[in-house]
Amino acid sequence: MAAAVLAGATLFTAGCSAGSTATQLGRIADANAIVVALAAAPASLDFTTTAGAAVPQAMMGNIYEGLVRIDDDANIQPLLAERWDISPDGRVYTFHLRQGVTFSNGDPFNAQAAKFSIDRVQSDAWTNGLKKQMEPVESTRVIDEHTLEVTLKEKNTAWLWNMGTLIGAMFSPTGIDDLANTPIGTGPYVVDSWAVGQSLIFTAREDYWGEKPKNSAAALRYFADPVGASNALQSGDVDVIYSLQSPQLMDELKATGKYTIEVGTTNGEVILSMNPRRAPFNDIRVRQAVMYAINRQDVIDTAWDGYGTDTGGAPVPPTDPWYEESTRYPYDPDKARELLKQAGIPEGYEVTISVPSLAYAQAASEMIVSQLNDVGLKVSIESTEFPAVWLSKVYKGHDFDMSIVAHVEARDIPAMFGNPEYYIGYDNPKVQQLLKQAGESDEVGNMKAAVDQIMEDAAADTLFNLPNIVVTDPGITGVDANSVVQELKLATMEKKDK
Repeated sequence: MAAAVLAGATLFTAGCSAGSTATQLGRIADANAIVVALAAAPASLDFTTTAGAAVPQAMMGNIYEGLVRIDDDANIQPLLAERWDISPDGRVYTFHLRQGVTFSNGDPFNAQAAKFSIDRVQSDAWTNGLKKQMEPVESTRVIDEHTLEVTLKEKNTAWLWNMGTLIGAMFSPTGIDDLANTPIGTGPYVVDSWAVGQSLIFTAREDYWGEKPKNSAAALRYFADPVGASNALQSGDVDVIYSLQSPQLMDELKATGKYTIEVGTTNGEVILSMNPRRAPFNDIRVRQAVMYAINRQDVIDTAWDGYGTDTGGAPVPPTDPWYEESTRYPYDPDKARELLKQAGIPEGYEVTISVPSLAYAQAASEMIVSQLNDVGLKVSIESTEFPAVWLSKVYKGHDFDMSIVAHVEARDIPAMFGNPEYYIGYDNPKVQQLLKQAGESDEVGNMKAAVDQIMEDAAADTLFNLPNIVVTDPGITGVDANSVVQELKLATMEKKDK
């Protein structure tokens, strides 16, 4: 699943400082602790069975680590593997693993654990749809305690990059009994406490193998309303707002002159999906009509006060090497009306847009409804609680006409448009073959061709690429505003004397 999850509620009692935040469920008493406000509350801590961006955002890099990591320039770097060799035919990877690494339960990290972790992604234990990214693997073999061999079915240059995302997380074979509540990894933290929908508290590990975190503890607080996050920052209850969901509030906070504000990049494509499994969107002309009917810049101005990147509807963030702004669907309501007429869609045809309870989705939906009504579709909004109801109804049940949600997994085109079972429902063998060929070569031509066909078929409309607005107290350093993969790096955040 590639949806950005932006929901939650407050937990900590008002009036407490961020360094000594009291709650009914626990306490962060250390003045060195960091408290981060987020909008995306995980429903579980187990991303192997739970879709959504909020789980890996909290878990990856903090609890779990992979053999490799993706740096801020989207390059592959060593992590639990110190180095690796690749056979001349590109099929066999030999990983030389870091020694002296342990999981938080004391188990050693070794080649057996790495083999177990990779094999498990391909098993029934993993139900997250992103497991498809592990399909290129044919076999794994332990050579010795610190050497693992992985053989691919065929050359696939995307596989190693994907190993730097959640599918590459390393697990202890004895530490998987309660992943939803008690995750065990090799990362710099352990989970101290978790209040579902409210907060997640981490404690730094004394026995962490790598560089120690800059803080001794960190907490994530979840706010359904960005105003609540802003108030918490101004009252001192949080130190950082990560991914503020209101450009208007950003301007207000900037006007105080008290805070550091950065606007970073993300992989978050806000996708307007049109269900091709049911009428009227099983007709390509209707989907194309929607593409022409929507003025994406108006949506950006309404939903994000002008912040955000218009990719021309293409599902590719500007940071990807195959990015090209599409010019296929300029705003043309007359063309939209013509296509609807050709498809036999009568004036006032009723469709429903299932809108998750996320600020950006709700703001965008109002503009979209107006624009689609203008070309003759009668669109009604169905408010859908997020994440539980949206995941059940739209993502798993495929029970929707249209919907809006941000997809934030890095390089997720194969997951979104190469899998007919995915909720978007797009099924084009030509695209699937192009995506397969793209994985076999470093050349970007096949990926560009796949994106062009996806656009021709009007598989979905990317309304805009999300910015990442980060607001920090001036005493906080080490917050990275750019989000390349799904992880929020807590270990680099530090509280300095003001």
